[in-house]
Amino acid sequence: MQLFYAPDITPPDHTLTEEESKHCVRVLRLAEGDELHLTDGRGNLHRCRIKAADPRRCTVRVEETFERWERRPYRLTMAVAPTKNADRYEWFLEKATEVGVDTFVPLETARSERRVFRPARAEKVITAAMKQSLKAYRPTLRELTPFAALVDEPFEGRRFIAHCDAARSGAGKRHLFDALRAGGEVLVLIGPEGDFSPEEIDRAVAAGFEEITLGDERLRTETAAVAATVMVAVANDTKKPEKQAS
Repeated sequence: MQLFYAPDITPPDHTLTEEESKHCVRVLRLAEGDELHLTDGRGNLHRCRIKAADPRRCTVRVEETFERWERRPYRLTMAVAPTKNADRYEWFLEKATEVGVDTFVPLETARSERRVFRPARAEKVITAAMKQSLKAYRPTLRELTPFAALVDEPFEGRRFIAHCDAARSGAGKRHLFDALRAGGEVLVLIGPEGDFSPEEIDRAVAAGFEEITLGDERLRTETAAVAATVMVAVANDTKKPEKQAS
């Protein structure tokens, strides 16, 4: 399946952007009558056929629409401190998009190694990963957000903070996979290479965040973020509630 991103699509006919048209006609060598798929990034998958194979203005006609295409049974927000090396953060965005994330929040923390976040390149990485992994939902990328502001935001779901310091709460630090349940909304905070500051951990716990560990291994920020994303996905696959007997 060849998937293209068309956030402004309004069936039945649609003209691809010049960049997408060039990729469709010149790179993939698709021609009039060939089939392809478009998504608006909001869960709608459109099966289309090419009407005019123009490398600058390729026009397609929608033949069938699938709503909420492969919608996941959970919603995940990953709030992760940008790494000093931008490529590492983009790697995280790419892999997490492939696995399944709804919202990315670049997180500014007391020990952040990078305090300027330019979203243009990151948006392209997310779009490319969405298309390559054949997803109809495109994650939202928020602006760089201060730690305190995010912790104080209302959130209808479970909130976790991963850190390497000693546990603050009586419940201690649970492994993320053990703490998870299937379904619902989840927010996971991943700090910079120097971890969250003690004050940040205290503030998150006081705000109701659950303390978690990702295991005994020492992980880089981007590795920890991808590991957490995978754990949430696997938990929703293996911890599905058993069906009630009728």
